Amino acid sequence: MSNKILIVEDDPNLGQILTEYLSMKGYETTLCKDGLEGLETYRKATGFDMCILDLMMPKMDGFSVAKEIRKNDEKTPIVFLTAKSMKEDVIEGLKIGADDYLTKPFSMEELLLRIKVILK
Repeated sequence: MSNKILIVEDDPNLGQILTEYLSMKGYETTLCKDGLEGLETYRKATGFDMCILDLMMPKMDGFSVAKEIRKNDEKTPIVFLTAKSMKEDVIEGLKIGADDYLTKPFSMEELLLRIKVILK
């Protein structure tokens, strides 16, 4: 059985690359293009094993999406992927309950290894 990963990324190229790469590696992925769509998809679907969230997105930012998820779900791992590399942003993300925080540009291989570690 493959792990289900929700990807919320407003950059269409990166979203497509992430989706295809993780699918090739055996993960079942769902891609959403903004924070609001991501949160609605998360709430409607069942059994996501992980959420990968961009921070700066239209309609709802990644921090807000994560806060909403954490209100009812403290277990599902959340990983932030973002261009925001300031220490304050990393600390904020971890305080909200993120399991990891990767800054763009990042290596797909590194992301894959971090996913494997978190889902172990």
